[in-house]
Amino acid sequence: MDRISKLTATAFAALLGCALFLAPQASQAQDYPGRPITLVVAYPPGGGVDAVTRIVGQKLSEALATNVVVENRPGFSGNIGAASVAKAAADGYTLLLAPWTTYAINSVLYAGRVGYALDKDFAPITVVGYLPLVLLVNPQVAASSVQELIALAKAKPDSISFGSTGPGSLEHIAAELLKVQANVKMVHVPYKGNGPAVTDLIGGQIQMMFTTAPTWAAHANTGRLKALMVSTPARSEAFPELPTPKESGLPAFEVFSTYGLLAPAGTPAPVIKRLNEEMIRILQAPETKARFMVLGVEPAPSTPEAAQQRVTRDLARWEQILKAANIKAE
Repeated sequence: MDRISKLTATAFAALLGCALFLAPQASQAQDYPGRPITLVVAYPPGGGVDAVTRIVGQKLSEALATNVVVENRPGFSGNIGAASVAKAAADGYTLLLAPWTTYAINSVLYAGRVGYALDKDFAPITVVGYLPLVLLVNPQVAASSVQELIALAKAKPDSISFGSTGPGSLEHIAAELLKVQANVKMVHVPYKGNGPAVTDLIGGQIQMMFTTAPTWAAHANTGRLKALMVSTPARSEAFPELPTPKESGLPAFEVFSTYGLLAPAGTPAPVIKRLNEEMIRILQAPETKARFMVLGVEPAPSTPEAAQQRVTRDLARWEQILKAANIKAE
């Protein structure tokens, strides 16, 4: 065989090998989904993550013309359900609606114990949305802005108590970050849930706390609480009257929960692409935006690549914040 013939034969073999490799993937994308999909939420029914998951599950079921079964697998701060999805077959039939800000924090606080590596054991499909936190104070607190609150804290160190839903929770970390960036001393009072903390905030047993946007929405018109700031870089569409951290004199402050849709690592790229395309349409639909707005969630569809970058960034950022605030698992 002459040199040209050999090159031609080599090129043909390479093309044939490429075709044989791509054929199964193309078939997977064309045939997907061929059976029901399980969409895991790693928290109990009735919470914010569960509500978002059920909206996404319903819309995905309609878009893919197949049953999408929402399955609650709670336990260990959401880590049990997340670990089960990380170990599931990488075929697109087991997905996780993840508050991955929480998972990034868990990965630092419980290093080596969560049962998964957030940046290696999952294939991000898209960012789903952002859930802002709101800084609330009791109306008796003589502060109508964050800077006035900081001034009070500086004038009387440890005179202001703040509540949270427990050590290491996003609400706790937000307040600790505020303390560090404002250089103030406050007293942390942990609670076993958002309800008891808000009750004590209304009653004046604690003076301030960060809480999720839906909590503020439930109390915004009662006069029993006062909101000073939303925690996102841009003003919230749900609460446009609330200033951002930068507008409140805290340009480096940014704390909110990022929701994302994840598949097990190794899920075929055409399946990820199909799910991403459907999710972008779902998240851009006016009905989805309206339903998310009630929950305080702002849709934020992205490419899989941008979602992966967000996961990587969150892991690095929260490790730095937790170390700076000296927050450890209890």
